[in-house]
Amino acid sequence: QVQLLESGGGLVQAGDSLRLSCAASGSISGINAMGWYRQAPGKQRDMVAVVSSSGGTMYADAVKGRFFISRDNAKNTVFLQMNSLKAEDTAVYYCRADRKYGLGYSWGQGTPVTVSS
Repeated sequence: QVQLLESGGGLVQAGDSLRLSCAASGSISGINAMGWYRQAPGKQRDMVAVVSSSGGTMYADAVKGRFFISRDNAKNTVFLQMNSLKAEDTAVYYCRADRKYGLGYSWGQGTPVTVSS
């Protein structure tokens, strides 16, 4: 199994930047893609950004050009650099690790991000 520990969330002003980190432990060799998802109050949890094991990335339209996902395989850590934050970015951000061979995925505990306008 994979354990994910997130950090970096907080309260910021619109236009500020934040960098989220997600450290993975456990069955690291079983991880394929990793990603960041977010869930605002009263809304569903949506994909924000995904990075493959080889570094390929995919972003939600709402964050493309502002958010950047990266991965340090040596440190088993995935990052989300969030720039030009907007009030609508306010949500709990969750890290997800997708396991190989269609075995499912693991979630982090979530880290809240609040953007004040």
